[in-house]
Amino acid sequence: MPFGEYPYTIDDKGRVVMPPAFREFVEDGMILTRGMEGCLYVFPVSSWKRVEEQLEGLPLTDAQSRAFVRFFYSGANKARLDNQSRVSVPQTLRAFAGLDSDVIVAGAPGRLELWSPARWEAAITAVQDNPPKPDLLANFVA
Repeated sequence: MPFGEYPYTIDDKGRVVMPPAFREFVEDGMILTRGMEGCLYVFPVSSWKRVEEQLEGLPLTDAQSRAFVRFFYSGANKARLDNQSRVSVPQTLRAFAGLDSDVIVAGAPGRLELWSPARWEAAITAVQDNPPKPDLLANFVA
């Protein structure tokens, strides 16, 4: 499971070096797509099939489900690490996430997230200022 957060930069060709701690997680390839709160999600190819199955399971007759599938799936791009452990982030995804020169590469359960530093700080501050309700965390600590 990938965890931790690492500040990196994006080069002028839109490539980000994958932190050493996350390279094995995506060594067989990855899918980059739009995420929540304005970040990008990075799924290893090996787990993308489960994501697709969940998307396919959403009701086609529900407008909100269709909208979410459209948002999430249409932004998906397949990628691999190059010889210098960089991943190329398409311009459309960089624009969506507000990634210019700096990026936070963060681990999450089953995925990585790419954040602009300003959005990352805002997301972390929001959780500190308004923590989850106690019932959401009832079974968090065993």
